[in-house]
Amino acid sequence: MSRKRDGARNFFPMPQKIFNLGMNAGEIAVYAYLMFRENRKTYQCYPSYRTIGDAVGMSRNTVKKYVDALVEKKLIYVEPTKVKTQDGGVRNGNLLYTIRPLEAALEYHLEQQMKAYSQQTFAQQGTSPV
Repeated sequence: MSRKRDGARNFFPMPQKIFNLGMNAGEIAVYAYLMFRENRKTYQCYPSYRTIGDAVGMSRNTVKKYVDALVEKKLIYVEPTKVKTQDGGVRNGNLLYTIRPLEAALEYHLEQQMKAYSQQTFAQQGTSPV
């Protein structure tokens, strides 16, 4: 019996170039979950650390570590949100994640590789960059 895939309904796009960024499995898992949850028109989503962790099998602190790594790698932008409570107060809401264009992350990754190579080369020559 063969199974037929149900079109794009049960799938989400994951850019192939993501594997060119030297990401570890945890970073890829968190990024994939954010891609899964993003609004395709706004490129945004706002799951909690707990929700992400439950989906990918990580603790809240581990999710935070990987979210911070994704921000550092220029893959996502994160901003706080506020919510109004029923009694009229204001408290912190979930973070709002914006999935950034992959080209920006690839360019940043290349710059970091070039910088590391340059520093390594100068260290081997016993000189310092100007």
